[in-house]
Amino acid sequence: MKRLTRLLGAMSATLLFCAAAHAAPLALATKSFTEQHILSAMTVQYLQKKGFQVQPKTNIAAVISRNAMINNQIDITWEYTGTSLIIFNQIKERMTPQQTYDTVKRLDAKRGLVWLKPADMNNTYAFAMQRKRAEAEHINTMSEMVAKIEHIRQTDPDNNWLLGLDLEFSGRSDGMKPLQEAYNFPLDRPQIRQMDPGLVYNAVRDGFVDAGLVYTTDGRVKGFDLKVLEDDKGFFPSYAVTPVVRKAILDANPGLDEALNTLSGLLNNDVISTLNAKVDIDHQSPEQVARDFLREKGLL
Repeated sequence: MKRLTRLLGAMSATLLFCAAAHAAPLALATKSFTEQHILSAMTVQYLQKKGFQVQPKTNIAAVISRNAMINNQIDITWEYTGTSLIIFNQIKERMTPQQTYDTVKRLDAKRGLVWLKPADMNNTYAFAMQRKRAEAEHINTMSEMVAKIEHIRQTDPDNNWLLGLDLEFSGRSDGMKPLQEAYNFPLDRPQIRQMDPGLVYNAVRDGFVDAGLVYTTDGRVKGFDLKVLEDDKGFFPSYAVTPVVRKAILDANPGLDEALNTLSGLLNNDVISTLNAKVDIDHQSPEQVARDFLREKGLL
């Protein structure tokens, strides 16, 4: 009887091991821009090192990824707190970064989604200038830029200060119009140059516009030596990237939360913008950039 019990125990353990080995890999969704491609590569490589099987699904739109998670088709994603607050939960109220995180964490818990540790970074909108020009003209904040523009309007109306904006922000209900109200920021139509978001960085670098709307962690900010102006009135919401996982997946995969929190704990604006620049400026692949970074941190 004892021999039979041991035999049955061994068979059960073998069956469990085989079932785990053939379990469906974790579906990881990331969006269609450089930062997310790096996060995808980093997550796949590190989780595989930790023994998890991962299937990356890249270039997935935020809303599609969100619906797929709610419908149990996606298991993990790197989401931004501001996206969830404003786009998914339709909350327009101004909040601090901590309030934003606490709010989306609480609301998504009701949907079976767990927000893990947010990275110490904020990929939000900002205005940027050529660094040497901003420093020469003592412009460090949005308010100082607005004051400079207004001074030129009053003293030299023929010398328009040009702003580069992407098409979406110019027309959004939470875009340029409320920004002008928040900063008491009058603009004449000829002062605005609308263009593809990716072209704004080049336009600022090359002096085609005096300042432009950028994403704070974009690699071209560092690569082109642009100065991001402080949003001193706190108009732009916080967009801290955070691993979000379905609760059922966390419950079924012990150690997954710790592994993802390890990755998010390595990230801040300087780190991610440096990694983004390696892809966007130096033309390295996201996979190689992620691999080098993880090796540097002793994680591979």
